Amino acid sequence: QVQLVESGGGLVQAGGSLRLSCARSGRTWGNGAMGWFRQAPGKEREFVACITWSGSSTNYADSVKGRFTISRDNAKNTVYLEMNSLKPEDTAVYYCASRLGIGIATAQEMYSNWGQGTQVTVSS
Repeated sequence: QVQLVESGGGLVQAGGSLRLSCARSGRTWGNGAMGWFRQAPGKEREFVACITWSGSSTNYADSVKGRFTISRDNAKNTVYLEMNSLKPEDTAVYYCASRLGIGIATAQEMYSNWGQGTQVTVSS
């Protein structure tokens, strides 16, 4: 069974930066794509970013494009989300997810394993 554990969340002022990490354990790493999603209070969970196994392809939500960067280190079984120029509207619980398919996917139902989430709070 695949386990995903996020870390790196916290409280930061607007304009600041955070780097989230997602460590994967359990079943062999494989070649599936990985994604980050987030859920703000009172809102549905939404796509943030995803990356293929090779790291050659990425996709971002329009709201974070140019500010967030997703990357992965397959040797460490870890995916990262570098978040810069943070805004109060980025406040949410951030979830890491994995899928068996190798391609980019933005829909939640395309992902089969999820972490427990890490809280990111951006103060104005």
